[in-house]
Amino acid sequence: MCVERTHLLLLLLASGWRCVSGIRVFTAGDVTAVNGTDVRLKCTFQSSAAIRASSVAVSWTFRPLGSGHEETVFYYQERPFAPSEGRFKKKVEWAGDISGRDASVVLRRVPFSFNGTFSCQVKNPPDVHGNVGVVRLQVVRTAPLSEMLILCVANRGAVLLILLLVMMVVSLRRCHRRRNPEPNHTVLRHEHNLINC
Repeated sequence: MCVERTHLLLLLLASGWRCVSGIRVFTAGDVTAVNGTDVRLKCTFQSSAAIRASSVAVSWTFRPLGSGHEETVFYYQERPFAPSEGRFKKKVEWAGDISGRDASVVLRRVPFSFNGTFSCQVKNPPDVHGNVGVVRLQVVRTAPLSEMLILCVANRGAVLLILLLVMMVVSLRRCHRRRNPEPNHTVLRHEHNLINC
């Protein structure tokens, strides 16, 4: 039996066989987007095989909340293939970079019908087996309170910063005028002094 294993191992090594671990896909998990806004579905991957842009294939699929059939969202191999029909027509764009191990897409103006699970699968032959990345998208009417609070603080902070800058410029101009009177006033004073002499 030991001889058979050794013989099999030598045969595999002679044929150029190599051990390949599965491709690993990473996604954002749970994502929330406001109805009518754009959202990036992040998907990155690691592969034990060398990355050749011509051979990497990325496929995105969607399963709606509740009951519903799985739908193709997007496909990429050497170039993006956007869907020509269905709910994702003109709604999804490639945002990835294969050489950077990024297989992300952007959904444009998301409607409530995009509530569901998006799956990202990447194949990099011979590394074709591995996990499928999952993003659970929740489309909401308005941003959560914490996001709205951050947005409000950021807006007010920007207004206060602009007001502070304007006040600084005005103060610097006044200070400059006090130290350096305008030339016309100096000439008039000089002429007035000459006349009085």
